[in-house]
Amino acid sequence: MATNVDDKIKKLRPLQRKKVETRAAELIAEEMTLRELRHARKLTQVRMAKKLGITQDSVSRLEQRSDLLLSTLRKTIEAMGGNLSLVAQFPDREPVMLSGIAEDDSESKPTGRRHALA
Repeated sequence: MATNVDDKIKKLRPLQRKKVETRAAELIAEEMTLRELRHARKLTQVRMAKKLGITQDSVSRLEQRSDLLLSTLRKTIEAMGGNLSLVAQFPDREPVMLSGIAEDDSESKPTGRRHALA
């Protein structure tokens, strides 16, 4: 007869069970979709929409996309109360945190428009 993981966990002592559940939660938390992350932060699509200045339908569509602009992802994470970091990983060196990518530097960049002198 096959044994499933729930049966094994039920047979553990309480302290062992707590360790397994804690580690499982850590592993699950390491990878989430935007929707799962929003749920984990206890935010509704309506609240996110208000924070982002978009409609609830737009939040729904954003959560379903698999390809986002980094600036859009950054704004979404910030609306949840977090900060976005981008890390490049290579097999032959330590991870490198990339800077200056998708940062909101619109105030410091010239717009390319010329202003008429009054």
